[in-house]
Amino acid sequence: MKYGVIGTGWIAKSFIDGARMLTQADFTAVYSRTEESGGRFAAENEIPKVYTSLEEFAKGDFDAVYIASPNRLHYEQSKLMLQSGKHVICEKPITVEPEELEELQTLAKKNGLIYIEAIMYMFNPARELLKDAISKIGKITSVHFDFSQLSSKYPAYVRGELPNIFNPALATGCLMDLGIYCVYPALDLFGIPQKTTACAHFMESGADGSGNAALLYSDKLVNFTYSKLGQDRLGSQIFGDEGTITIESISKLTNMKLIAKNGDTQEIIGDVAKEKLMGYEAVGFEKFIANPDDPYYTVTSERALQASRLMKEIRALSGIKFS
Repeated sequence: MKYGVIGTGWIAKSFIDGARMLTQADFTAVYSRTEESGGRFAAENEIPKVYTSLEEFAKGDFDAVYIASPNRLHYEQSKLMLQSGKHVICEKPITVEPEELEELQTLAKKNGLIYIEAIMYMFNPARELLKDAISKIGKITSVHFDFSQLSSKYPAYVRGELPNIFNPALATGCLMDLGIYCVYPALDLFGIPQKTTACAHFMESGADGSGNAALLYSDKLVNFTYSKLGQDRLGSQIFGDEGTITIESISKLTNMKLIAKNGDTQEIIGDVAKEKLMGYEAVGFEKFIANPDDPYYTVTSERALQASRLMKEIRALSGIKFS
Protein backbone atom coordinates (compact mmCIF):
# COMPACT_ATOMS: atom_id res chain seq x y z
CA MET A 1 0.00 0.00 0.00
CA LYS A 2 1.36 3.42 -1.01
CA TYR A 3 0.71 6.12 1.60
CA GLY A 4 0.90 9.87 1.73
CA VAL A 5 1.15 11.58 5.12
CA ILE A 6 -0.24 14.91 6.26
CA GLY A 7 1.55 16.15 9.38
CA THR A 8 5.10 15.96 10.68
CA GLY A 9 4.65 15.50 14.43
CA TRP A 10 5.64 12.60 16.67
CA ILE A 11 2.31 10.85 16.20
CA ALA A 12 2.83 10.67 12.43
CA LYS A 13 6.24 9.10 13.00
CA SER A 14 4.70 6.56 15.41
CA PHE A 15 2.11 5.58 12.79
CA ILE A 16 4.78 5.20 10.12
CA ASP A 17 6.94 3.05 12.42
CA GLY A 18 3.96 0.89 13.41
CA ALA A 19 2.71 0.45 9.86
CA ARG A 20 6.16 -0.56 8.67
CA MET A 21 6.41 -2.99 11.57
CA LEU A 22 3.19 -4.87 10.75
CA THR A 23 2.46 -4.22 7.05
CA GLN A 24 4.22 -3.63 3.73
CA ALA A 25 3.32 0.07 3.85
CA ASP A 26 5.26 2.26 1.42
CA PHE A 27 5.32 5.90 2.50
CA THR A 28 5.96 7.90 -0.65
CA ALA A 29 5.00 11.50 0.18
CA VAL A 30 4.50 13.95 3.03
CA TYR A 31 2.67 17.26 3.11
CA SER A 32 3.83 20.07 5.36
CA ARG A 33 3.16 23.80 5.34
CA THR A 34 6.90 24.46 5.10
CA GLU A 35 9.66 22.87 3.03
CA GLU A 36 11.93 22.92 6.09
CA SER A 37 9.74 20.83 8.39
CA GLY A 38 8.60 18.60 5.54
CA GLY A 39 12.14 17.98 4.35
CA ARG A 40 13.40 17.18 7.83
CA PHE A 41 10.53 14.74 8.47
CA ALA A 42 10.98 13.11 5.06
CA ALA A 43 14.70 12.59 5.65
CA GLU A 44 14.15 11.13 9.12
CA ASN A 45 11.50 8.72 7.83
CA GLU A 46 12.91 7.87 4.39
CA ILE A 47 10.04 9.47 2.46
CA PRO A 48 11.09 10.53 -1.06
CA LYS A 49 8.63 13.33 -1.89
CA VAL A 50 7.73 16.53 0.00
CA TYR A 51 4.75 18.75 -0.85
CA THR A 52 3.90 22.21 0.48
CA SER A 53 0.74 22.48 -1.64
CA LEU A 54 -2.17 20.38 -0.38
CA GLU A 55 -3.78 20.44 -3.83
CA GLU A 56 -0.63 19.07 -5.47
CA PHE A 57 -0.23 16.52 -2.69
CA ALA A 58 -3.78 15.27 -3.40
CA LYS A 59 -2.65 14.41 -6.95
CA GLY A 60 0.30 12.36 -5.67
CA ASP A 61 1.08 8.77 -6.63
CA PHE A 62 -0.30 6.98 -3.59
CA ASP A 63 -3.48 5.13 -2.70
CA ALA A 64 -4.13 6.18 0.88
CA VAL A 65 -3.52 9.11 3.22
CA TYR A 66 -2.80 9.22 6.93
CA ILE A 67 -3.84 12.59 8.38
CA ALA A 68 -2.25 13.85 11.59
CA SER A 69 -2.82 17.59 11.41
CA PRO A 70 -4.53 19.87 14.00
CA ASN A 71 -8.14 18.87 14.69
CA ARG A 72 -9.63 21.92 12.99
CA LEU A 73 -8.11 20.85 9.66
CA HIS A 74 -9.29 17.22 9.65
CA TYR A 75 -12.59 17.85 7.88
CA GLU A 76 -11.35 19.95 4.98
CA GLN A 77 -8.23 17.84 4.42
CA SER A 78 -10.13 14.55 4.57
CA LYS A 79 -12.75 15.90 2.18
CA LEU A 80 -10.12 16.95 -0.38
CA MET A 81 -8.40 13.56 -0.17
CA LEU A 82 -11.69 11.66 -0.58
CA GLN A 83 -12.64 13.86 -3.54
CA SER A 84 -9.22 13.03 -5.02
CA GLY A 85 -9.81 9.29 -4.84
CA LYS A 86 -7.65 8.55 -1.78
CA HIS A 87 -8.55 6.23 1.07
CA VAL A 88 -8.27 8.13 4.38
CA ILE A 89 -7.26 7.17 7.91
CA CYS A 90 -7.50 10.31 10.04
CA GLU A 91 -6.23 10.84 13.57
CA LYS A 92 -8.74 11.25 16.35
CA PRO A 93 -10.96 13.15 16.59
CA ILE A 94 -11.78 12.30 12.98
CA THR A 95 -13.86 15.50 12.65
CA VAL A 96 -14.88 18.19 15.12
CA GLU A 97 -18.62 17.86 14.44
CA PRO A 98 -20.62 14.65 13.89
CA GLU A 99 -22.43 16.30 10.97
CA GLU A 100 -19.06 16.67 9.22
CA LEU A 101 -18.33 13.00 9.82
CA GLU A 102 -21.68 11.91 8.39
CA GLU A 103 -21.04 14.00 5.27
CA LEU A 104 -17.59 12.49 4.71
CA GLN A 105 -18.74 8.94 5.40
CA THR A 106 -21.37 9.45 2.69
CA LEU A 107 -18.76 10.90 0.32
CA ALA A 108 -16.40 7.97 0.94
CA LYS A 109 -19.17 5.46 0.24
CA LYS A 110 -20.18 7.27 -2.95
CA ASN A 111 -16.57 7.21 -4.19
CA GLY A 112 -15.91 3.60 -3.17
CA LEU A 113 -13.29 4.60 -0.59
CA ILE A 114 -12.42 3.63 2.97
CA TYR A 115 -12.54 6.40 5.59
CA ILE A 116 -11.78 5.58 9.23
CA GLU A 117 -10.66 7.14 12.48
CA ALA A 118 -7.17 6.27 13.69
CA ILE A 119 -8.18 5.19 17.19
CA MET A 120 -6.10 2.45 18.81
CA TYR A 121 -8.97 0.98 20.82
CA MET A 122 -11.01 -0.27 17.85
CA PHE A 123 -8.07 -2.10 16.23
CA ASN A 124 -6.36 -3.39 19.36
CA PRO A 125 -6.48 -7.20 19.77
CA ALA A 126 -6.73 -6.59 23.53
CA ARG A 127 -10.27 -5.27 22.94
CA GLU A 128 -11.51 -8.86 22.59
CA LEU A 129 -9.49 -9.95 25.64
CA LEU A 130 -11.19 -7.21 27.64
CA LYS A 131 -14.64 -8.26 26.46
CA ASP A 132 -13.91 -11.86 27.43
CA ALA A 133 -12.71 -10.78 30.88
CA ILE A 134 -15.85 -8.70 31.41
CA SER A 135 -17.95 -11.84 30.93
CA LYS A 136 -16.20 -13.36 33.96
CA ILE A 137 -16.77 -10.70 36.62
CA GLY A 138 -20.52 -11.01 37.09
CA LYS A 139 -22.98 -8.14 37.21
CA ILE A 140 -21.38 -4.77 36.51
CA THR A 141 -22.93 -1.73 38.14
CA SER A 142 -20.00 0.70 38.24
CA VAL A 143 -17.16 1.63 35.89
CA HIS A 144 -14.41 4.23 36.11
CA PHE A 145 -12.24 5.10 33.12
CA ASP A 146 -9.42 7.62 33.49
CA PHE A 147 -6.93 9.09 31.08
CA SER A 148 -4.96 11.79 32.89
CA GLN A 149 -1.56 12.53 31.43
CA LEU A 150 0.52 15.58 32.22
CA SER A 151 1.10 17.23 28.86
CA SER A 152 4.66 17.62 27.60
CA LYS A 153 3.44 20.98 26.25
CA TYR A 154 2.32 22.26 29.67
CA PRO A 155 5.69 23.85 30.59
CA ALA A 156 5.56 25.88 27.38
CA TYR A 157 2.03 27.01 28.27
CA VAL A 158 3.23 28.06 31.75
CA ARG A 159 5.99 30.10 30.08
CA GLY A 160 3.33 32.08 28.27
CA GLU A 161 3.34 30.23 24.95
CA LEU A 162 0.21 28.77 23.35
CA PRO A 163 0.85 25.21 22.13
CA ASN A 164 -1.68 23.86 19.63
CA ILE A 165 -3.14 21.43 22.16
CA PHE A 166 -4.20 24.31 24.44
CA ASN A 167 -5.54 26.54 21.65
CA PRO A 168 -9.36 26.41 21.33
CA ALA A 169 -9.13 27.97 17.86
CA LEU A 170 -7.75 24.61 16.67
CA ALA A 171 -10.61 22.65 18.29
CA THR A 172 -8.29 21.02 20.77
CA GLY A 173 -8.30 20.59 24.55
CA CYS A 174 -8.41 17.66 26.92
CA LEU A 175 -11.71 16.05 25.92
CA MET A 176 -10.78 15.96 22.24
CA ASP A 177 -7.25 14.72 22.94
CA LEU A 178 -7.64 12.33 25.89
CA GLY A 179 -11.31 12.07 26.86
CA ILE A 180 -12.09 10.37 23.56
CA TYR A 181 -10.15 7.33 24.80
CA CYS A 182 -12.72 6.97 27.58
CA VAL A 183 -15.68 7.62 25.28
CA TYR A 184 -14.85 4.77 22.92
CA PRO A 185 -14.75 1.87 25.42
CA ALA A 186 -17.84 3.20 27.21
CA LEU A 187 -19.85 3.08 23.98
CA ASP A 188 -18.28 -0.09 22.64
CA LEU A 189 -18.70 -2.11 25.84
CA PHE A 190 -21.95 -0.72 27.21
CA GLY A 191 -23.79 1.07 24.41
CA ILE A 192 -25.42 4.49 24.22
CA PRO A 193 -26.32 5.87 27.69
CA GLN A 194 -29.78 6.96 28.75
CA LYS A 195 -28.45 10.16 30.28
CA THR A 196 -25.16 12.04 30.35
CA THR A 197 -23.83 14.66 32.75
CA ALA A 198 -20.47 16.41 32.40
CA CYS A 199 -18.32 19.33 33.51
CA ALA A 200 -14.86 20.70 32.77
CA HIS A 201 -12.13 22.87 34.23
CA PHE A 202 -10.87 25.57 31.89
CA MET A 203 -7.45 27.11 31.39
CA GLU A 204 -6.90 30.82 30.77
CA SER A 205 -6.56 30.09 27.06
CA GLY A 206 -10.15 28.85 27.07
CA ALA A 207 -9.18 25.21 26.52
CA ASP A 208 -10.47 22.50 28.85
CA GLY A 209 -7.53 21.25 30.88
CA SER A 210 -9.49 18.52 32.66
CA GLY A 211 -13.02 17.20 32.87
CA ASN A 212 -15.35 14.39 33.76
CA ALA A 213 -18.55 12.78 32.55
CA ALA A 214 -21.05 10.34 33.98
CA LEU A 215 -23.02 8.04 31.68
CA LEU A 216 -26.18 6.58 33.19
CA TYR A 217 -27.49 3.22 31.97
CA SER A 218 -30.47 1.23 33.23
CA ASP A 219 -28.18 -1.09 35.21
CA LYS A 220 -24.89 0.76 35.65
CA LEU A 221 -23.04 4.05 35.92
CA VAL A 222 -19.96 4.68 33.82
CA ASN A 223 -17.79 7.56 35.05
CA PHE A 224 -14.74 8.89 33.31
CA THR A 225 -12.17 11.53 34.11
CA TYR A 226 -9.43 13.04 31.98
CA SER A 227 -6.74 15.67 32.43
CA LYS A 228 -3.73 17.15 30.67
CA LEU A 229 -2.63 18.93 33.83
CA GLY A 230 -1.74 15.94 36.03
CA GLN A 231 -0.56 12.34 35.81
CA ASP A 232 -2.79 9.38 36.66
CA ARG A 233 -1.13 6.61 38.69
CA LEU A 234 -4.08 4.31 39.40
CA GLY A 235 -5.63 3.65 35.99
CA SER A 236 -9.17 2.49 35.19
CA GLN A 237 -11.44 -0.13 36.75
CA ILE A 238 -14.55 -2.12 35.86
CA PHE A 239 -16.39 -3.39 38.94
CA GLY A 240 -18.44 -6.60 38.93
CA ASP A 241 -19.95 -8.57 41.80
CA GLU A 242 -17.64 -11.51 40.94
CA GLY A 243 -14.46 -9.52 40.34
CA THR A 244 -12.75 -6.36 39.16
CA ILE A 245 -10.81 -5.56 35.99
CA THR A 246 -7.97 -3.07 36.34
CA ILE A 247 -6.54 -1.31 33.29
CA GLU A 248 -3.34 0.65 33.63
CA SER A 249 -3.76 2.41 30.27
CA ILE A 250 -7.26 2.88 28.87
CA SER A 251 -5.85 4.30 25.63
CA LYS A 252 -3.58 1.32 24.95
CA LEU A 253 -5.48 -1.40 26.89
CA THR A 254 -2.20 -2.49 28.42
CA ASN A 255 -1.31 -4.03 31.79
CA MET A 256 -4.85 -5.28 32.36
CA LYS A 257 -5.67 -7.67 35.21
CA LEU A 258 -8.71 -9.58 36.40
CA ILE A 259 -8.95 -9.72 40.19
CA ALA A 260 -11.50 -12.21 41.52
CA LYS A 261 -13.56 -11.28 44.57
CA ASN A 262 -11.36 -13.59 46.66
CA GLY A 263 -8.31 -11.59 45.61
CA ASP A 264 -6.85 -14.03 43.09
CA THR A 265 -5.22 -12.07 40.27
CA GLN A 266 -4.90 -13.07 36.61
CA GLU A 267 -2.98 -11.04 34.04
CA ILE A 268 -5.03 -10.34 30.91
CA ILE A 269 -2.23 -8.61 28.99
CA GLY A 270 1.01 -6.83 29.81
CA ASP A 271 2.63 -3.88 28.09
CA VAL A 272 2.69 -3.30 24.32
CA ALA A 273 4.66 -0.65 22.45
CA LYS A 274 2.50 2.22 21.22
CA GLU A 275 4.02 1.98 17.74
CA LYS A 276 2.78 -1.61 17.47
CA LEU A 277 -0.71 -0.56 18.58
CA MET A 278 -0.74 2.12 15.88
CA GLY A 279 0.46 -0.52 13.45
CA TYR A 280 -2.73 -2.46 14.18
CA GLU A 281 -4.63 0.59 12.88
CA ALA A 282 -2.77 0.29 9.58
CA VAL A 283 -3.48 -3.46 9.46
CA GLY A 284 -7.22 -2.85 9.93
CA PHE A 285 -7.25 0.01 7.41
CA GLU A 286 -5.58 -2.10 4.73
CA LYS A 287 -7.92 -5.03 5.41
CA PHE A 288 -10.91 -2.75 4.83
CA ILE A 289 -9.40 -1.47 1.57
CA ALA A 290 -8.91 -5.07 0.41
CA ASN A 291 -12.42 -6.04 1.56
CA PRO A 292 -14.79 -3.03 1.77
CA ASP A 293 -17.68 -5.35 2.69
CA ASP A 294 -15.97 -6.45 5.91
CA PRO A 295 -18.73 -6.14 8.57
CA TYR A 296 -16.24 -4.66 11.03
CA TYR A 297 -15.80 -1.64 8.75
CA THR A 298 -19.47 -0.85 9.40
CA VAL A 299 -18.91 -1.31 13.14
CA THR A 300 -15.96 1.08 13.23
CA SER A 301 -17.83 3.66 11.15
CA GLU A 302 -20.89 3.50 13.39
CA ARG A 303 -18.78 3.68 16.54
CA ALA A 304 -16.92 6.73 15.24
CA LEU A 305 -20.21 8.53 14.64
CA GLN A 306 -21.56 7.53 18.06
CA ALA A 307 -18.37 8.80 19.69
CA SER A 308 -18.52 12.08 17.80
CA ARG A 309 -22.12 12.64 18.85
CA LEU A 310 -21.39 11.87 22.50
CA MET A 311 -18.36 14.15 22.46
CA LYS A 312 -20.52 16.96 21.10
CA GLU A 313 -23.04 16.37 23.89
CA ILE A 314 -20.28 16.41 26.53
CA ARG A 315 -18.88 19.65 25.09
CA ALA A 316 -22.32 21.26 25.31
CA LEU A 317 -22.87 20.08 28.90
CA SER A 318 -19.37 21.18 29.93
CA GLY A 319 -19.42 24.55 28.18
CA ILE A 320 -16.49 23.67 25.89
CA LYS A 321 -16.35 26.05 22.94
CA PHE A 322 -13.93 26.44 20.06
CA SER A 323 -13.20 30.04 19.10
